[in-house]
Amino acid sequence: MDKILSRTKGDRWIWLIVILLSVISMMAVYSSTGTLAYQHGTGAESFLIKHMAMIFGGIALMYISHKLDYRYYAGISKVLMVITIPLLLYTLLFGSHVNDASRWVAIPGTGLTFQTSDLAKLALITYLARTLSRKQENIKDVKQSFIPIMGAVCVVFILIALANLSTALMLFGVSILLLIMGRISVKQISVVCLAGAVLLAGVVMLGPRRATYRSRINAYMHPELANPDKSFQADHAKIAIATGGIFGKGPGNSTERNYLPQSYSDFIYATIVEEYGIIGGLLVIGIYLFLLYRCVKIVTKAPKAFGALLAAGLSFSLTIQAFANMAIAVGLGPVSGVPLPLVSMGGTSILFTSVAFGIILSVSRHIDETTGEGVKEADTKEIKNKVVVGEIMEVA
Repeated sequence: MDKILSRTKGDRWIWLIVILLSVISMMAVYSSTGTLAYQHGTGAESFLIKHMAMIFGGIALMYISHKLDYRYYAGISKVLMVITIPLLLYTLLFGSHVNDASRWVAIPGTGLTFQTSDLAKLALITYLARTLSRKQENIKDVKQSFIPIMGAVCVVFILIALANLSTALMLFGVSILLLIMGRISVKQISVVCLAGAVLLAGVVMLGPRRATYRSRINAYMHPELANPDKSFQADHAKIAIATGGIFGKGPGNSTERNYLPQSYSDFIYATIVEEYGIIGGLLVIGIYLFLLYRCVKIVTKAPKAFGALLAAGLSFSLTIQAFANMAIAVGLGPVSGVPLPLVSMGGTSILFTSVAFGIILSVSRHIDETTGEGVKEADTKEIKNKVVVGEIMEVA
């Protein structure tokens, strides 16, 4: 155990949060995949094994990401943006078409698919953190700073929104928070918001999924008039939460998992509350709030603007997504395909979430080594490499 701890750096509490969420995820996924396993003619154990493989793969990626100096991600962000925009276009035109939306791209030779919006979130957040930190001296300049930033935000927003409006809105919100932190003027932020509102109206009124968006909004705003088929998932999620009580029905005793089509992904929080009650639901909320608290501490301690903006953007993205998922499960928002980070069953979404955690830990690791915490455990050669990297990669 001491050997493992000596190899992992960064905020120990965040490592503990990852472990807790992974354990909760395995228990909830195993419990909620019984009906899915029956439909596929197999046991729930097969889905659990696949899910565990993704979790352990995610932890491995998180370890690698946290070992890489976070300043390298400034250069990587440019490459990610170059890859992301064409990939989003390709997904819209040729991606796997599921539930009237093209969100997934098949990985050749693996039989796996991944949601390109997950890559887009990492790309845009790292790009904004890099651009805002590098342009601080002329942050008010329209041509040098504002236009590249606004262009990146609006292009990524519209490309994601055409197939996945909820993810696009959350990413847009995170982007606005980063612009505020990056000292962009109120006037310029207002222009970005206005452009986002125009694009949003265009997607809702003219986009390929306009009928789906309207039906979901109408079902949420007027449930008494909604088609029962349209409100089926939301209704059974509410039943699951209402019947959970204070202590829940116990592990594996959920009944609504047999009716909820996405009880293992989009509505996994309803399954958790049904089986573990209000106590279990509050525990999950507490974990994500504690994650945000630890990330805010990292942001306030970060010696460089890039590290602070990077950690802030990724932590906001994770926690906003988590609370959006839980809000939808309890009926505080219209149904959308937003998974619960590191808890919902998923393939590559877990891997991208793990990379985000790893980058946050990389910033925390740099803070510890800069302030002297944990230096005794650090390898001397590695510290020398950090000094060289710091001289080469000067980030504002």
